[in-house]
Amino acid sequence: MTTAGGGRKTACDALVYSVPMSTATHPRLTLSAPARELLRASAIIVGVWSALIALGALGNYSDLLRRGEGKSYALLLWRWWREHTLLILFSCACHALFTTRPAALGSMRSIGRLHLLAVAILVPLIRLVSSYFELRDAGPDPGLHAALRETVESQGLTWFMDFAWVTFTYSAVVAACSWRQGRLRQRDNLKLSLELEQQRLLALRGQLEPHFLFNALNAISALVRADDKRVALGGIGHLSELLRYALQASERDYVALADECRFVDDYLALQKLRYGERLQLAIEADPQALAVGQVPPLLLQPLIENAMRHDLDCHDGPSDIRLLLRAAGTRLSIHVSNPVAAARSANPGLGLGLRQTRARLQLSYGGAAILHAGEHGGRFAVAIDLPLYPGAAA
Repeated sequence: MTTAGGGRKTACDALVYSVPMSTATHPRLTLSAPARELLRASAIIVGVWSALIALGALGNYSDLLRRGEGKSYALLLWRWWREHTLLILFSCACHALFTTRPAALGSMRSIGRLHLLAVAILVPLIRLVSSYFELRDAGPDPGLHAALRETVESQGLTWFMDFAWVTFTYSAVVAACSWRQGRLRQRDNLKLSLELEQQRLLALRGQLEPHFLFNALNAISALVRADDKRVALGGIGHLSELLRYALQASERDYVALADECRFVDDYLALQKLRYGERLQLAIEADPQALAVGQVPPLLLQPLIENAMRHDLDCHDGPSDIRLLLRAAGTRLSIHVSNPVAAARSANPGLGLGLRQTRARLQLSYGGAAILHAGEHGGRFAVAIDLPLYPGAAA
């Protein structure tokens, strides 16, 4: 094949020109999510009706066989389908209405009005269609006039059965749509509650990190005022490590208990630059707790800080702070205690530590975590019992 300019045109060139034309001529048909949902629900409705119709036709077929009447099951199935087509369409229409107009299910008055409207329109229509097909099955095409006369002369029981079918269908669709809307509202409420809880947790973290930073900077400033540059630089290095961990851990919901313990070691190293040998803290940790335990980030540091404030800041002697970590089954116990001094600190702090810890445990575990704080045997103790790892909270 050659072009007007004498050049050779290959089959590949023809394909290059034909593909865009075909794509532009036949765009891909896409449906919106609500439309897909309506189609899926309509398919389910038709499937349920199909099963009911098949069972009804089968029961009718069995009765005819017992009486010795030889009608085919296919014919009976077709007649059952024919007689219930209006109800199937009515079911799909009601579902589409209640899905696109949820306010229609907002009150019993609205539901009742729609039911009366459906009965007033659908029951006579069903009776008319049934009368027409009954006459046509018995002879030649009866025409609309004969079907109308047969409809008017129908027995009261027949009208009542049509009314019952319409009412049953309407009630079933109303119940299904009401249940679905209730589930959707429950899901939306849970989603909103989760978002609110996450915002509260982020707000608590936002309060905790500046509070921790404020106290750490106070420790560094005390070293600077003492004009000990070497020790102050070492403190800045410890602070850098602490902040790096705090920033990384704050992006997670849970961290390994072993990492939290290492963070506490770095925090104590920083505080020891300020308090010197007065800072004495004994840590007893169960190996199993360190191996698998997980806790919310920065959980231990406020407890240690609280113990230091109510121990070291209340006297001039050494501290006696104890941290116990124990695992029992799927539970983790954290116990922090310090002696109760006769003289209270003049600078007890803002009191954020325990309040924030209690709030964070409630957000992270709900009722699965318990915190107790109080004096016992001359010591002030904070005891926390919580799941050993997040999966154990269930």
